[in-house]
Amino acid sequence: MTRKATTERRTLETRIRVTVDLDGSGASRLATGVPFLDHMLDQVARHGLIDLDIAAEGDLHIDAHHTVEDVGITLGQALAKALGDKAGVRRYGHAYVPLDEALSRVVVDLSGRPGLTFAVGFPRATIGSFDVDLFREFFQGFVNHAAVTLHVDCLRGENAHHIAETCFKAFGRALRMAVEPDPRLAGALPSTKGVL
Repeated sequence: MTRKATTERRTLETRIRVTVDLDGSGASRLATGVPFLDHMLDQVARHGLIDLDIAAEGDLHIDAHHTVEDVGITLGQALAKALGDKAGVRRYGHAYVPLDEALSRVVVDLSGRPGLTFAVGFPRATIGSFDVDLFREFFQGFVNHAAVTLHVDCLRGENAHHIAETCFKAFGRALRMAVEPDPRLAGALPSTKGVL
């Protein structure tokens, strides 16, 4: 069974194509037009062992908001499609990741219910030219369309780049755990409801 999917999103503001392979090796091909977002998505692929191929064209002459949010949306759609009915997966994933002085925790539930708790404070408004407010927009778009519950918490940190990187690395590792097949489930759905 292949756990690979491709989705596309076309609006008046963006054109995005995302391919995910949940059983990949951590390879990525990223061209969003937003270099810092590419850097963060590379962390997700590498640490999640999820192959990502993402190409985006957006209205970057305005700002990066629509592109970043829509990449999150399209990635969420691709993840949901690749997971199918979620039979046999672990469902829950969590990770703590440090980077020097920064430490973040991410917890995910492939619940079928979109929910985001984002408790990340940044010491400055931008990382290079990247607006740190867009991180929440990315994750909100992702959870809304992946239909997952996601908690992203920075427990401590002083360097904005380190804080962002720990969040995305932990996100990748938590996803890796959640989407991993659980051999003890023997293909059963990890829910008493019988549906996720």
